[in-house]
Amino acid sequence: MGILEKISEIEAEMARTQKNKATSSHLGLLKARLAKLRRELITPKGGGGPAGEGFDVAKTGDARIGFVGFPSVGKSTLLSNLAGVYSEVAAYEFTTLTTVPGVIRYKGAKIQLLDLPGIIEGAKDGKGRGRQVIAVARTCSIIFMVLDVLKPLKHKKLLEHELEGFGIRLNKSPPNIGFRKKEKGGINLTTTCPQSTLDSDMVRTILAEYKIHNADVVLRSDSTTDDLIDVVEGNRVFIPCIYVLNKIDQISIEELDVIYKIPHCVPISAHHKWNFDDLLEKMWEYLQLVRIYTKPKGQLPDYEAPVILKLGHLAVEDFCNNLHKSIMKDFKYALVWGSSVKHNPQKVGKEHVLNDEDVIQIVKKI
Repeated sequence: MGILEKISEIEAEMARTQKNKATSSHLGLLKARLAKLRRELITPKGGGGPAGEGFDVAKTGDARIGFVGFPSVGKSTLLSNLAGVYSEVAAYEFTTLTTVPGVIRYKGAKIQLLDLPGIIEGAKDGKGRGRQVIAVARTCSIIFMVLDVLKPLKHKKLLEHELEGFGIRLNKSPPNIGFRKKEKGGINLTTTCPQSTLDSDMVRTILAEYKIHNADVVLRSDSTTDDLIDVVEGNRVFIPCIYVLNKIDQISIEELDVIYKIPHCVPISAHHKWNFDDLLEKMWEYLQLVRIYTKPKGQLPDYEAPVILKLGHLAVEDFCNNLHKSIMKDFKYALVWGSSVKHNPQKVGKEHVLNDEDVIQIVKKI
């Protein structure tokens, strides 16, 4: 029996099984088996290269955004109008047959846009070119899920299911679970808060499916079987997602007011170029990028070409390494102007954390 048949069998058994306390351990076991089979499908034995090989494009710029959606929802039109890059647009399905890159500059950052071919149902199981498409989506800083505003919930649910099956978690944080394999000592489970799903038996059942019989597990939040499986698998990616509801020229103002209240959603019209400002602002918010301006000695700051840093990598040392690895060898101190310091300028060391739109001047050892 092939992998796809095994996956179908397990999914059918899960659908048949009633969800209650008596069956929770069995369902947890089935989920673990399903995750293992999906991993095997994504990375077949014997190598053969990654799923996106020959399909991806070189990563450039400060961030990468993937446009994901069913065929004919307006991804290509959105890319063309945002980036001025021609992507073949037609009134029939599947006009984009490969990854089409585009670049926009926004608030000084260079952002790569990728118009991915339309995802069809069953992409995670290798149908169409779905596996290659989703393999590229895994490398993105943000995903724009482009949906037809007239049928958003149906498409959203299907696309999320496909991406989830490929190890992509949208708008979620990694599970707060500590997991460490060891040589002996059995399974040691520690919980720092009450658990509604996982207990010792369930944890042992799931780990036994992975042939893990000695490990320390720490549950620091109310965790599910899916959370534990994600941690054990170790290959999940957690990506922010903006749901881009296209074709708003076809709905009423009252319907538009409702859409605006949905989390992570931005309504637009790609054809009429409506509401692009809101989309780009939300994109910037989700990217969590910070602009740092350089100031050579005796000159004005260079506001045209900021150095872009990612949240969590904002120390002066990160800034120097971003410019060139050798700078820290001769680093003496830095002068900083901006909201991260009390005085302008202020002398700081390499550990100082910078804020958005700070100005910095590096002073080297003589």
